[in-house]
Amino acid sequence: MRLAYVLRPPLRRTGLINLRIAFPDWTDSRRRRVLRHLARHLGWMAADLVHLRDLDHTTIDRVVIPDGFENFAAAHRRGKGVLYLTGHMGAWELGPPAQALFGFPLHFLVRPLDNPCVDALINRYRCFSGNVPVDKSNSVRTILRVLRSGGAVGILFDLNALPDDGVFVDFFGVPACTTRGVARLALQTDAAVVPSYCFWDCDLREYRLRFEPPLELVRTGNLDADVLANTQLFTRVIEDFARRHPDQWLWVHKRFKTRPPGSPRIY
Repeated sequence: MRLAYVLRPPLRRTGLINLRIAFPDWTDSRRRRVLRHLARHLGWMAADLVHLRDLDHTTIDRVVIPDGFENFAAAHRRGKGVLYLTGHMGAWELGPPAQALFGFPLHFLVRPLDNPCVDALINRYRCFSGNVPVDKSNSVRTILRVLRSGGAVGILFDLNALPDDGVFVDFFGVPACTTRGVARLALQTDAAVVPSYCFWDCDLREYRLRFEPPLELVRTGNLDADVLANTQLFTRVIEDFARRHPDQWLWVHKRFKTRPPGSPRIY
């Protein structure tokens, strides 16, 4: 993974641009160090995901420590479903199978890969513990059914959205086009929105699967305003994590690719 970092200048360039936006007071030397640590972290995650299949519900805590699980369990008991709000934070591929092994499998949105053989291989690792993938391109009906049955749906919330699918909210002080769908789902279904992420705890030297208390949604009765306010609320969760753990968020993604009309390109 370190080699991949060296060989992919476009990823380094994107990462440095994002880090300059997020941390304008840092030196470029510090930003490059964060990107090197991120590359190492992604390599660890890939290796640990492969070995995860050797674990079961009695041994998963050798690799992942559950933290705040009572928050997820309380949200689940409400019976209106749970939207598992996460992103490319920490070990995002490790969290869902670990959660399933702890007793709470979930559905999760995916975009099928172009190579069907690679896609099938990755989904075997994602689903061995009981999780179910949902094709992102045709997902609304399935998500509504899962939530109405009291189930949980995991959504990676931190990707750039196209103008027709998103709204612009503040992310590190810059307008970022962000999907409006999660806020609309939460408002429509009254599902609990539980921020969660599986991250590397440097002090314990283990992965920690953290569940935060459910978010208090903004409800004014104005749907468009509520969608915008809650999308901003959810985005703040991602930003807070990236500030606390800058070497464990995916800076090499072009998060600010979609720009407001008339704004200059960033990348």
